[in-house]
Amino acid sequence: MKQGLELKLGQHLAMTPQLQQAIRLLQLSTVDLQQEVQSMLESNPLLDEEAGDEEGGSESAPETVEAPSEDRQLDLSAEDTLPDELPLDSQWDDVFDLGTSGSGSGSDEDMPDFESRSSHNQSLQDYLRWQADMTHFSTDERNMAELIIDAIDARGYLAESLENLAVNMNVQEDALLAVLLRVQDFDPPGVGARDLSECLLLQLKQMVEEDKDASILLAQRIVKDHLQALGRHDYPRLCAMLEVNEETLRGAMALISALNPKPGEEVGAESTEYVIPDVIVRWTGKRLRVDLNPEAMPKLRINGRYAGMAGGKDAAHKYIQDQLNEARWFIKSLQSRQETILKVARAIVERQKDFFANGPESMRPMVLRHIAEAVEMHESTVSRVTNQKYMITPRGLYEFKYFFSSHVGTDSGGSASATAIRALLIKMTQAESARHPLSDAEIAKVLADQGIQIARRTVAKYREAANIPTASQRRRL
Repeated sequence: MKQGLELKLGQHLAMTPQLQQAIRLLQLSTVDLQQEVQSMLESNPLLDEEAGDEEGGSESAPETVEAPSEDRQLDLSAEDTLPDELPLDSQWDDVFDLGTSGSGSGSDEDMPDFESRSSHNQSLQDYLRWQADMTHFSTDERNMAELIIDAIDARGYLAESLENLAVNMNVQEDALLAVLLRVQDFDPPGVGARDLSECLLLQLKQMVEEDKDASILLAQRIVKDHLQALGRHDYPRLCAMLEVNEETLRGAMALISALNPKPGEEVGAESTEYVIPDVIVRWTGKRLRVDLNPEAMPKLRINGRYAGMAGGKDAAHKYIQDQLNEARWFIKSLQSRQETILKVARAIVERQKDFFANGPESMRPMVLRHIAEAVEMHESTVSRVTNQKYMITPRGLYEFKYFFSSHVGTDSGGSASATAIRALLIKMTQAESARHPLSDAEIAKVLADQGIQIARRTVAKYREAANIPTASQRRRL
């Protein structure tokens, strides 16, 4: 084979570090962006945070950038001078040293870890072990309690049989049962149960200890002996077996419905995730106005004092120049991010203005392509913008992705949004008869009468997405 050289022309996208940074900032949520900005402030001395309007202002502004909306998002005015003496927020005499104060001589290691107990991120096992430490157990009983706690799953149920646990630990099953009964007194109520009936009975047991109400005693009978009939919503049979009327049965059922069938999920839940809206949507007359949320926008500027040192050619000056370029690019990427978010948000609001006027039933079908064409961007860019971005509106707080949904055909040749259909499902099930709820087939027929052609299995899918139980589960007395 003869070898040779061949010249070809072509285009390709070079993913520079700056472009990669801009893309990464675009897909960050507002909370994550704040952490990214804080990290950059700590690592780049050329970048300063604008603390707010101060008297006098700076004499020079080496960097200026137009804001993407009426309000300024990024202020690059420089800081010329630093005061010779910086104020302190305290005096040395005001410092309180916890390690040298107080009269107690005990060690912190001897105290229970109350902070760990109250932590939102602790596991269910950690919480149960803490309670076991606070319970008077012998050494053998504490070991058995540890074995039982390890066998409790995330729902709060004992996942292993007592027989297997007794064999594994080489102890008597009766002794293990005695310890289990004490663990079942731990918080949350119902933990350590071996099945649903026992879980609910443990919770009702605590109610009985506080109040021996007839409804609680009846609820215990139902949970212990008639749980399957309750699950089938066979209320006439329940009334006959329990020899009570519907009103009495309804009171006991109200107590049972307030119980938690998965008590373990109350512990170990993730810490609260805060949401900061990126844009604000409001009515101005008959028009919808979309603005960036000023509270969500970082206010950064270039440090003018350090920027003036970037003119030399030695290593120190080169370092300052590199940091200056990085700071300027970071600010430019932030501004680009804000402009893109605002542009996409306005396109979404414009297309879904009927939703803001009339509610979810008026939601229009919309996919990424519709917004990408409106803002002249690639669909992947729109996808990044809509991820973990929120808008506060007159109808509440919504993620951008909420407004995107598939569609179902109508008799008129148009289409209906899946979100609108779910809203109709919720409205119909809320207005239905409690004794004779609508089945999926009946809901499909009602929608067909309104011109929306939808299969029964599609109704079931939308019903499950809206967390609506089946017709038999919705049946009430």
